[in-house]
Amino acid sequence: MMVTVASSERSGCDESLTATSDSGGRYDRRMSSRAGRGQGRGSTSRVILITGASSGLGLACANRLQASGWTVIGASRRGSSPGGWQPLVMDVDDDESVTRGVADVVAQHGRLDALLACAGWGLAGAVEDTPIHLAKAQLETNFWGAVRTAQAALPEMRQQGGGRIVLMSSIGGVLGIPFQAFYSASKFAMEGYGEALAYEVAPFGIDVTLVQPGNFSTGFTASRLLIDAPEADNPYAVAQTKAIGVMEHDEVNGAAPGALAATVERVLTAARPPRRVSAGSLDERVGLLGKRLLPFRLFERAARGSLGV
Repeated sequence: MMVTVASSERSGCDESLTATSDSGGRYDRRMSSRAGRGQGRGSTSRVILITGASSGLGLACANRLQASGWTVIGASRRGSSPGGWQPLVMDVDDDESVTRGVADVVAQHGRLDALLACAGWGLAGAVEDTPIHLAKAQLETNFWGAVRTAQAALPEMRQQGGGRIVLMSSIGGVLGIPFQAFYSASKFAMEGYGEALAYEVAPFGIDVTLVQPGNFSTGFTASRLLIDAPEADNPYAVAQTKAIGVMEHDEVNGAAPGALAATVERVLTAARPPRRVSAGSLDERVGLLGKRLLPFRLFERAARGSLGV
């Protein structure tokens, strides 16, 4: 077994928003009334912390929101700022780093209006061939990283009377992706967590939205960690090669990440933000609908055919 860096991210864009939360309007009024909080050290524009901002979908969102007048703090391990917004060195895998990072944002800007949890990476390969430490690392960043950051942000949002939390899930958090089992697991966990969190924090004027990207053309594909199955007698080799080939083709030919950034901006500014937004191609949205409506065996047969497994 070999582990190599090979491949992706997911999405096209459904830009319709359906209101499923009723606290957004309350928060907007509170936010405007406290815009001067921390005057002299704070920001007068809306303040958002974005994790995973140095590349891919996070970078596209950071650039768009910066252009729209938000005060953007982009967090990453390296603390780089390709778009000119304020960089923050923060490792979402580390409790202390996250706690310190969020505290620094609040100390500098006087508040935190929104959090976009976008940090993540991809892992592909057969479940049987994937080392447990890599499977754990996948969930550590993709799921627990979002949990850490939200927990650090929530006390400030409660005290200020509201906020917005946008969690970057995936269509892979609704449809299990063969040979990306642990990526899907991290996003399925995000779906359940985000839904439960929304119930808990709604009384404090905090809205939670799960964004479900499909295939987008970003650097995610090239940076995915791939568990190779090179042996000729590996029972998964043929199916894995086909499935990952289909996935990479769809990602490379996916929508531009700016389309997702536009959707995220609408979520953040909607008076009544939705609980979930699916941002995928027509085929991906049909797949989501099929899973809800078709008998499981029929849906599974169609899915296996489309993925070559």
